[in-house]
Amino acid sequence: MTHVQATGHAPVTRAVLEFRLHLGVGLTLLAVLLAGPEQLSSPIMALLLAQGLVAIHRGPRLNRPDDLTPWRHVRNASWFFVVSSLVRVVREVGGLPDSLELLPDLLTVPAYLLVGLCFMIMLRQRRADDDDSARVDALLLGLSTAFLTWTFLIAPHLADGLSGSRLVNAMFPVFDVTILVLAARLMLSRGVRQPALWMMVLACGALFTGDLLYCLREALGVGGIPQRLVDTSLMLMFVLLTAAALHPSMRTLTEPQQGVTRDLSRGRIALIGAMVIFPVGLTVLMPPVSMVSNLIRAALCLAVVLTVLLRVIRSNNSRARAERISRRRVTHDTLTELPTRELLTETVTLWADRAAAERLEISLLFLDLDRFKMINDNWGHRVGDELLRAVADRLTQQVRAEDVVSRIGGDEFVVALAGPPSERLGEQLAERLIAEFNRPFSLSIGDVVTSVSIGVAKSAGDVHALDLIRDADTSMYKAKSNGRNMYALFDASMRNQVQDRVRLEQALRGAVGRGELAAHFQPIIDLASGELDGFEALMRWHSPELGHVSPVQFIPIAEETGMIEEMGSWLLRESVRQLAEWTARRGPDARPLHVSVNVAVRQLRDGSLVRLVDDALRDHGLAPSALWLEITESGVMEDLETALLTLDALRAMGVTLCVDDFGTGYSSLSYLHRLPVGIVKIDRSFISGVGENGAKEPIVRAVLAMTRAMGHRVVAEGVETEAQRDWLRDQGCDLVQGWLYSKADLPANLTAWIDRAPALSEA
Repeated sequence: MTHVQATGHAPVTRAVLEFRLHLGVGLTLLAVLLAGPEQLSSPIMALLLAQGLVAIHRGPRLNRPDDLTPWRHVRNASWFFVVSSLVRVVREVGGLPDSLELLPDLLTVPAYLLVGLCFMIMLRQRRADDDDSARVDALLLGLSTAFLTWTFLIAPHLADGLSGSRLVNAMFPVFDVTILVLAARLMLSRGVRQPALWMMVLACGALFTGDLLYCLREALGVGGIPQRLVDTSLMLMFVLLTAAALHPSMRTLTEPQQGVTRDLSRGRIALIGAMVIFPVGLTVLMPPVSMVSNLIRAALCLAVVLTVLLRVIRSNNSRARAERISRRRVTHDTLTELPTRELLTETVTLWADRAAAERLEISLLFLDLDRFKMINDNWGHRVGDELLRAVADRLTQQVRAEDVVSRIGGDEFVVALAGPPSERLGEQLAERLIAEFNRPFSLSIGDVVTSVSIGVAKSAGDVHALDLIRDADTSMYKAKSNGRNMYALFDASMRNQVQDRVRLEQALRGAVGRGELAAHFQPIIDLASGELDGFEALMRWHSPELGHVSPVQFIPIAEETGMIEEMGSWLLRESVRQLAEWTARRGPDARPLHVSVNVAVRQLRDGSLVRLVDDALRDHGLAPSALWLEITESGVMEDLETALLTLDALRAMGVTLCVDDFGTGYSSLSYLHRLPVGIVKIDRSFISGVGENGAKEPIVRAVLAMTRAMGHRVVAEGVETEAQRDWLRDQGCDLVQGWLYSKADLPANLTAWIDRAPALSEA
């Protein structure tokens, strides 16, 4: 039993205790009523009636259901039942005139109606009407019971003619059957079957039994049925009905139920079989009585058969409907209602079967929203989902009725279309969609603009659907690498590139654990003094399978797959360890050195970067100022607010922050002044022409002036000639690095730099 306490009400355990007490006392009194002395019958019935009235008034107040209406009907029905019982006692002692002989039975009629109304309200509130199988099975039970009741009770009772008493007595089996049907629907419908429900259903069974015994005894004159057996059945009904109000589960009788459809149980199958066999068998075996009786029996038997047929039809339709729903869940996206990859594949396969005969060209457009993650991160997934639905609507509006727009995952959509090769349908649609995505999407947060990268792949029916989707996906990545907000047409060379990329990615996984990575260091020189200022740490990878792999190849893959977080953590710890070793070797009187380590975008978004830096510095006893962390403008701007939280924490720790590759990203003062950086590194592409009256000298001169005004130091990358060095020194550049001094190398090859005299006027 679940013990839950409703807010502001008595504990459930108290209600359960009172329920058990009521049921125990009631069943004990019923046993005495059935088997005890005759003279105790009246007092015991009076006690049972009083106990029931107390229970039906106390139960709803104790348990506080959401809706008291059905329980008010049960309470009023109980009063009618009690008054009817008292009047019946008066009639038996001769206290009623003959004209009022039917009064006790007439007073019972409202009790039946109120109980039936109670069940109807509970059925509606529990949403039992949604369960077609329970409705049909309850109807089948009611028809079969009605057949038996008519055959053995009503028809024989009315055979000797109609009278007021006969008509009233014939009504009770009809009421019983109606209430029994309602109770059966409540029991057979999906949902939780709590003790209160069992009490209600068993009370209906006891009522039917009591009325059946009464009719057999009083109306048909069947001997051997004692009055106390009739009284016990009816009193059992009263005890069970009022006990239902006391149990805490009575609240569930007026609450919506979310049930699960199950296979038919053996008991339910046996019940359905019996309800069909008995009426049909009795109709065949019993001799005819009267024309009216035979017609009614035949009509009821036919209704039973038709109900079984109805159940079969509904069951078949329900199964077919469930299969359609299940099929749609598989073939259609729940968020956008667009077809999924499975339905897309089936459609393209069907088109391919007739492409050659009809000279069709199948085109697939693979669309991926640019920087969709930024929208999710900034405004949440609710807005992201809203955007995806808006994108689905816009795509649907831009295609023909015979085209297929599908969502195959995340922010990826595929449009499939077929037509004559000469019409270039794929390219035309791609161009139109790129233009359409320049229009903002009206969302709940306002207008949002997002571009799209599109890959286009074509087939004359000779390429499998999944391969065609893969080719379109490949060309989409080509469009992204070309700068986004454009489309790319697939060609065979792209497939080889993808295969190479996959092989590279697989080889890269686990490279840290296998010890395949190495940290190389490039010296950074103070231009004014010519002394060694520090090193930039650069990651290198030697694969046993692929040999030396360029960072240009494996770093982007590591960033896309998330492996960069593990690899970046390894590089940071290894760089700090190496700097600590060099610092100890140089001694305490030497110029302090720093090590500069690149930080990936994913690391900035990860809140563990600050702890990683702190742990690494503490483990090796280095001051935070000895560590420079390099960030790229473009990486920071993808999620500026999140990046700033991490950068501010690192700056507060004392770590020096550098903007790497300055000039290749946003290069905006409005962004640069927001970043807590102390160093700006000018990209090597701007340094290559300086010192020789190159076209980029004014740009470098402007950057130097700008950063000096902002209080930042500047590192020039890619210095390869003395002319470049001298020009940069004349312009006031602070630090340089490049092949003029040294390439990035293993620590073992850099010991000369560590042991060299402080003054390094020449490389």
